[in-house]
Amino acid sequence: MINEETIFPKDFLWGGATAANQLEGGYNEDGRGLSIADALPGGKKRFEITQADDFDWTIDASKYKYPNHLGIDHYHHYKEDIALFAEMGFKVYRFSISWSRIFPRGDEKEPNEKGLKFYDKVIDECLKYNIKPVITLSHYEMPLVLAKEYGGWKNRQLISFFERFVKVVIERFGHKVHYFLTFNEINSASQHPIMGQGLVPSNGGNNKQNVFQAWHNQFVASSKAVKIAHDFDPSIEVGCMILYATSYAYNSDPKNQLANLQNNQDFNYFCGDVQVRGQYPAYTDRLLSKYGLTKNDLDITAEDLALLKTYPVDFVSISYYMSTAVETTGITDQTVAGNLMGGVKNPFLEVSDWDWQIDPTGLRIALDELYDRYQKPIFVVENGLGAKDKVEANGKIYDEYRIDYLRSHIKAIGEAINDGAKVIGYTPWGCIDLVSASTGEMSKRYGMIYVDLDDNGKGTLRRSKKESFYWYQRVISTNGRYLESSNLKY
Repeated sequence: MINEETIFPKDFLWGGATAANQLEGGYNEDGRGLSIADALPGGKKRFEITQADDFDWTIDASKYKYPNHLGIDHYHHYKEDIALFAEMGFKVYRFSISWSRIFPRGDEKEPNEKGLKFYDKVIDECLKYNIKPVITLSHYEMPLVLAKEYGGWKNRQLISFFERFVKVVIERFGHKVHYFLTFNEINSASQHPIMGQGLVPSNGGNNKQNVFQAWHNQFVASSKAVKIAHDFDPSIEVGCMILYATSYAYNSDPKNQLANLQNNQDFNYFCGDVQVRGQYPAYTDRLLSKYGLTKNDLDITAEDLALLKTYPVDFVSISYYMSTAVETTGITDQTVAGNLMGGVKNPFLEVSDWDWQIDPTGLRIALDELYDRYQKPIFVVENGLGAKDKVEANGKIYDEYRIDYLRSHIKAIGEAINDGAKVIGYTPWGCIDLVSASTGEMSKRYGMIYVDLDDNGKGTLRRSKKESFYWYQRVISTNGRYLESSNLKY
C-alpha cells in the first residue's frame, strides 16, 4: 500500500495506450493508404537503414520484414482487446487514428468512409464499457505520399491537409470523444525526424533548418486543431504530447550544469513552450544559433504567431520511460540507450534489457517541473518497461519485473500529486503487446496482455493475461491505493 497521504483524485484517468501503426495491422484493407510506418523495416537496425542517403521509402519485402503491416491484427481483434481492457478496469484508452486510413494519400478532399466506420466501431466498443477514448491525431503515421511527394512536414501544404483531417475527425467523433492529442512526442524530431516529420536524408532530414520549419508548421497545425475542436465543442480538451526525459548534470561542474540547463530547454521544453505558452521562448535565438540559423531562416508569418497565441493547448501530455545525464568535460565515455535518444550513463541507475535507465524519481521531478512551468493539467500517456517475457510450461507469464517498474512509477506520480502537481491520468504504454517503434520487434514486450507472435510474424495471435494484468486491475479498482503484488493469486 502506498503512503496514506498519497491519494489519487477520484476522477483520475487510469488506462492504457497504443498506436495504430504498432498494433492495428490491416495495412491495405478497406481503402487504407500506406503510412511512413509501413515503410520502416523491422529489426534493431531500422533507423540505421532509414538514415542511409539512398533510403527513399521503397518497401522491399524481398530484403526486409515489415512487422507494422500486421501489428497484432487489432483491426480484426479490437472487440476482444477492448473487452480485456474493460476487464482490467480501464477508465480511458489512448489510441491513435491512422491518418492514411481516413485520407489514404493525405491530400484528398474527401475522406475514406470505410476508415471512419472502423473508428466509429472502436469508439463505440470503448463507450459500451464506459471507457473514455483519448485519441492521438498523429502518432508517427503520416500518409506515405506526404513524405515522398511533398517532402514531409517542412512543406507548409501539410498544414491544410492536417487541418482537413482534423476537421473530419472532430466532426465525426467529437460528440463522443472529450480528449485529443495533436502530435505524438513532437520533440523526438531533434533526434529522429523520420518518425514525426517524415524527414530522412533524401528529403532534407539532415538539414536542421528543415526540422525547425517542420516544427513550426506542426505548431501552427496544432493550434488549428485546437481551434477546430473548441469551435465544435468548447468542452473538448486538446493536449500536446512531449517525449520527456528528465536530465541531470553528471556532476557539479558549472559547465555541466549549464549544459544540462540548455539540454532541458532545447529538448524537454522547446516544443511544449510554444504549444502551451503560445509563443516562442526567449532562448529560441540561442537554440537556433547552435545550427547556424536565425528566425529569418524560417517561414514564420505574423498570422502564424497570432494563431499560436490565441489557441494554445489545454493540457500537457508526456511519455516518460527513462532519464539521461549530461557530461561535457570528457570525464566519462559511458553511454546508454533510450527512447529514440540515448545519453551519458548515470552511475546511480539500473538499466532495462534494452539498456534504458530506470528512474521513477525522474518522473516525479518531471511532473513537478512541468506543472511549475506551465500550470496546466498533466497527463502521463506513456510509461512502461520493454522486456523479454517468458511463457512458462503452465502457460503463465510471471512479469514481476514489469510490476516493479510500473509500481515505482505510479508511486512517483502519487508523490508528485502530493507535491502539488495536477496530474489527471496514467495510461502505461503497450497495455497489450505490440510492435516496438524503436526496434520493430515483438520480443520487446510492454503489455500486460501477451500476444503470441514472434519477431518473424509467426504465432497464433492468441491473447493471454500476464501477472501484471491482475496487478493493474487491482491498482485501478483501488484507485492506486494498493500497489503491492504479494497477495495476488495468479
